[in-house]
Amino acid sequence: MAHAYTPGLKVLHETKINKERRLPLKGTVTVEQGTDITPDDIVAKTDLPGNVQMVNVANQLNIDADDVKEAMIVTEGTAVNKNEMIAETKGLFGLFKSNVIAPVDGTIEVISETTGQVVIREAPIPVEVDAYMSGTIKEVIPEEGVIIESEGVFIQGIFGIGGESRGSLEVVTDSREDEITEEMLSSELEGKIVVGGSFISLKAYKKAIQLKVAGIVVGGFNYFDLEDILGYTLGVAITGSEDLITSLIVTEGYGKIRMGSQTFDLLKEHHGKFASVNGATQIRAGVIRPEIVVPLSEDQLKGDHKDANASEGIQAGSLVRVIRAPYFGRMGKVKDLPSELRKMESETMVRVAIIEIDGENVEIPRANLEMVETD
Repeated sequence: MAHAYTPGLKVLHETKINKERRLPLKGTVTVEQGTDITPDDIVAKTDLPGNVQMVNVANQLNIDADDVKEAMIVTEGTAVNKNEMIAETKGLFGLFKSNVIAPVDGTIEVISETTGQVVIREAPIPVEVDAYMSGTIKEVIPEEGVIIESEGVFIQGIFGIGGESRGSLEVVTDSREDEITEEMLSSELEGKIVVGGSFISLKAYKKAIQLKVAGIVVGGFNYFDLEDILGYTLGVAITGSEDLITSLIVTEGYGKIRMGSQTFDLLKEHHGKFASVNGATQIRAGVIRPEIVVPLSEDQLKGDHKDANASEGIQAGSLVRVIRAPYFGRMGKVKDLPSELRKMESETMVRVAIIEIDGENVEIPRANLEMVETD
């Protein structure tokens, strides 16, 4: 049987989900292997070095650099408060003195007789890493972090913005073809993950931010509205660090595109359950997909697991999504994978797949397909 290997999105009812939670630099892991945790539990913490403030004492006192140490009234390692005097000239007969004050709270780190500068290091910045999702500590990475294992629903989107968020799932549309309107959003949705059908407008998304909705999951979004939200034009799709209250996960693509039936039905099935979402996206090397994770308890699991890392590749009967025009965002089933090369309108010779889309068989280059992996 013919196979074709191509990137795919996961839409899994039940799978083992492993999440690595790692500190940006070495610190302390606060949990032990085998511990059951919730999303808000802190699993590791550290301190980032504080910001550095450079104070040109020689310039401010109008003295030579090698005279700075003599003018200092504090030494290296001394803690100082903002507006506290740190250096002073002797003046003339004790009069007409000049001084320098600390611009911030911090510690005198370096007094340089070469440059005449004083380095003040601000207080360390505490960093805490939470669990993100409920589960069990599968492995402890000493001084760095943990790997958390859970079982449940795992869904990937095609694009997202905003980082990690969590809340109970709230499906607000009756159909996967309906868009999320401003009227559907109310204060009752604060802190929840709102699921819609085909689209959310810029106005509706901004209202969701005002209402402090934790996240939006929807089929499509207007690409040109991203600049209004982000304040810049999104070039290479590396997202996730945006300071947004409401993470946005798009499951199908740009424009008004109905959400895939498997995705919508699965989210609707788990309406009201607690979910963790992450809008981080990277489409180049080391692909990162936005995701929705719904951990399930043992009594909610049916035992019908599929490995989230397994991929059989596209074959006859596979469900696929088209990722290029003119069928962008449309989904269909693979009918055949011809082995011979076919000529496209561009005169290029490529391998194609025969896809049934809404009852019509169409030839589409395999490079323009993405497998939708379901269980």
